[in-house]
Amino acid sequence: MIVEQLSLVDFRNYAVADVALSPGANVFVGRNGQGKTNLVEAIAFFATLGSHRVSNDAPMVRHGADAAIVRARLAHGERRVQLEAQLNRQGSNKARVNGAAVKPSELPRYAQVVLFAPEDLQIVRGDPSSRRRFADQLLIQRTPRMAGVLADYDRVLKQRTALLKSAKARGIRGDALTTLDVWDDKLVTLGTQVIRARLALAGELTGPLVDAYAAIAGADHSPELVWALSVDGADPEEDAVAAASAADAADIEARFRSALATRRSAEFDRGLTLTGPHRDDLLLRVRGLPVKGYASHGESWSVALALRLASAELLRAESRLGDPVLILDDVFAELDADRRSRLAGLVAGYEQVVVTAAVDDDVPPALRARTVRVEGGRILGEQND
Repeated sequence: MIVEQLSLVDFRNYAVADVALSPGANVFVGRNGQGKTNLVEAIAFFATLGSHRVSNDAPMVRHGADAAIVRARLAHGERRVQLEAQLNRQGSNKARVNGAAVKPSELPRYAQVVLFAPEDLQIVRGDPSSRRRFADQLLIQRTPRMAGVLADYDRVLKQRTALLKSAKARGIRGDALTTLDVWDDKLVTLGTQVIRARLALAGELTGPLVDAYAAIAGADHSPELVWALSVDGADPEEDAVAAASAADAADIEARFRSALATRRSAEFDRGLTLTGPHRDDLLLRVRGLPVKGYASHGESWSVALALRLASAELLRAESRLGDPVLILDDVFAELDADRRSRLAGLVAGYEQVVVTAAVDDDVPPALRARTVRVEGGRILGEQND
């Protein structure tokens, strides 16, 4: 897949912007805060329906505007497709494919992007929500219908939790709240789909993760990734739990229902839904130890980069769209010379790579084929090396 043209209206600090991209390496260069990352954020939105920097869409709309428009022309071999997303400050977003209105959840069917950024360190060092978000965005790219499943799960979760909070405030407990059973059924049905998909994803990522980590770090530290599930009776956000693998997926629904029954009293006490995929964690280990709290800075970066490379390899192997677009957002400034060289060698073979950097010299020569200057929300020009 190739992004041939990107157009923005009222997106971040861009009133209007148009930029052409080419196959191979494209580098956006400019001082910090000029809008380089905004460009790649817009590209990635089509694939993930979100931002790697913020959890909602409003910050992507330029100050004073009600909506932002992002358009991209994509090439899948000889085929061309025009995508458009309208990000509304209030209300639902809108989308078009070749001029025809579609649901925004349809966009990832046409766009696959893997984005590396300094924020990726939070995947391995941050709280569980960062790892859930990483996994779910990859799920959406691999299986676009999961966007609807995840959205429906979040909606049911919010409604069920609101019911629990109301019951707590009114002093209602147990059998007196009969409507909770209805929401339990919906939560279990949707949540089981999410958990099974996440377990399968972890299993399929393991091999590519091991290979990518060894290529980046130059060492075999036996990286692992497994899910800790709240349906197994504990809360990964609060205490240590045993890990689950794809082999444990068969009886998820029964375990989910059992966990809800077991924690029902605690849920009434706290006014929260305490069991489900929204409480799970993706455990990452190297050398048999948790990355969070034990890995060095270099090891943590290697794991984060390896997760993204493994994601790209997974998409590349099964996609009918060609290679995913690889985006390296201000990553090279964070790496030592050895890791820079290794990473450049690993990504150079992809159909299109987009790099942002504050300084030209941070980018390895192998990725400097075409450079675009960015300043103050304006595309100043380009040069070819």
